[in-house]
This record gives sequence, C-alpha cells and structure tokens, in this order.
Amino acid sequence: METKSTYKAFRVEENEGNYISTIKEMPFTSLAQGEVLIRVHYSSLNYKDALSASGNKGVTRNYPHTPGIDAVGTIVSSESNKFHVKDNVIVTSYDLGMNTDGGFAEYIKVPEDWAVKLPENLSMKEAMIIGTAGLTAGISVLRLSENVKPEDGPIVVSGATGGVGSLSIAILKKLGYKTAAITGKETERDYLIKIGADEVIMRQDFEETEKKPLLKPAFAGAIDTVGGVILENIIKSISPMGVVTCCGNVASPKLDLTVFPFILRGISLIGIDSQNYPMTYREKVWSKLSNEWKIDSLTETCTEITLNELQEKIDLMLKGKLKGRTVVKLDI
Repeated sequence: METKSTYKAFRVEENEGNYISTIKEMPFTSLAQGEVLIRVHYSSLNYKDALSASGNKGVTRNYPHTPGIDAVGTIVSSESNKFHVKDNVIVTSYDLGMNTDGGFAEYIKVPEDWAVKLPENLSMKEAMIIGTAGLTAGISVLRLSENVKPEDGPIVVSGATGGVGSLSIAILKKLGYKTAAITGKETERDYLIKIGADEVIMRQDFEETEKKPLLKPAFAGAIDTVGGVILENIIKSISPMGVVTCCGNVASPKLDLTVFPFILRGISLIGIDSQNYPMTYREKVWSKLSNEWKIDSLTETCTEITLNELQEKIDLMLKGKLKGRTVVKLDI
C-alpha cells in the first residue's frame, strides 16, 4: 500500500435539490475480506455516469457520491485469494459508480468478484475505450452472431454514434457483417461510414409510429440501444428467423407491438444485461475483444480527458452532443 493518506475523486454532492460536482481529497478506508484496492489509471464516461452526476435517484440513491461505472488499474492492496498486488484488472458495471463509489477517482475499493484480469494484449486505455459500452456491444454481437451470419443480410444498429452503437458497428465490420446505422445526426454520416457502417439511416425514418403489425423485411438482425418506437419498427422490419438484441431505453421503455413478428417470422428478441452478466461470459467477451474482435483503430474513436474536464463532458452527454467514447486519465 502506498503511503498517501488521501486521494482525488470527482464527488457529487446534493445541496437543496441541486447537484454540484467538485474534485475532493478522500481518505482511504480499510479493506474487508475478499476486497482489493485498485490504483485507477483510466475510467470512462457512460450515460449512467452522467445520470448519476446529475442526481438521478434511479441510478444513485445517496449522495455525496463518486460516479464512474468503469475502471482499470493496478491492485496496490489485497485481501483476496484470487488477486494479488501488482495485478492489472478491469472493473465494469455491477454496483460500481452507482451506489458504490466509482472509477472517477484515483483509487477504488471493490469485491474481488467484480474484477477481471486485464488481457495481456490490451492496454489500459484500450480497455476503457471498450469499457461497459464495449462489453455491452460485445455481448450483443456474441448473442447475435450465434444465430445470424454475415451472409444472412445486413444488421441495423440504433443509437449508432453512442458508445455501444459505435463499438457494435466496428466489431460487426471486423466480423464481416454489413451494417446500417440509425442516427439523428446528419453531420455524423462520414464518421459512421469511417467506423464501418455501410449505410446511414436518419432516425426520423424510424421514429414515426407505424400501425402495420409487420413491415417489409430489410435486416437479418439488429442491435438496439434506444428502445421505444425505433425498436418497434426495427422488430417489424427483421427478416424471418432474425435476431434483435436490446440494451437501452433512452427513447422509451415501452413497446407497442403485436406478436406477429415473433410467431409469423420467428424473430427472437434478446435482452442484454451487462451489469450483472456472469463472470465466465465476461471473460469470454473480454478475450474476444482483445484478440479476434480487437479494433485496430480503437484509439481513434475516443477523446481523452482529466477529472477537471469531466463535468463539461457530462453536460454535453446529457444534451446528446458526444460521439464515440470519452476516457478519463487518472494517473497524471
């Protein structure tokens, strides 16, 4: 254990209904059995982090709080039989950054069961460009690819400029799939083509409520990150025996559908829960993301910031004005 008595953290405090963030010095606390203390090198910014930082009680119940659902770093103290000092590990999801102080800090203390060893051929920065968003994308691609092959037809991806959407497109491209990217940002067409999209579809073309129970089949499968009417219309547009994965509800958590896409076309709808995904499968996905699924241009799709720049990026994310991935460098 290092001799420092405090460490820097991005703390969000509640003051008469307002949520204010500051960089604060925090004291170390002792480890319980089975816990590890990690010196964080990088974290990353996710939509859940932005919600936590703005006082969303559905994400974080109690304040003061340190958000950050992703972290990667080196173990400096261990009460674990599984991990040892100097091990490099990744921690994503579970309760990190939600109701447990998270990765927007120089150190985190977590149970051993939340950590996975950093793959040898993946840098810490690359691991956080991937982060929960990439893990979610990887799980989605894994479930999709078990049933839909590249020769079956194109895959449509919604929320395409976001973290999950953009990484899904890049992985699918790596695996030989044709993709169609749904976005509300006409200005990002070139960006989406650059990361691997073969076609860009404007969101308004999928946002209109379509009363027909089925639409003309256009896609072999889909990765949906937004829910609502867009997901409804995607499901109606999937070819027979196609697969749709869903992992988000930023548009709406509700679906207004008939059962016809499922019983007349045999479509499967698969929910993706990366927060509590079993460790065996996490390790499998991380292995693929660091080997055969590894994206060569990974570092080109991210912006690197410090804790001092974090609030500005959170504000932009809440306004829907961020694209790609934002990683936070802690080992300054």
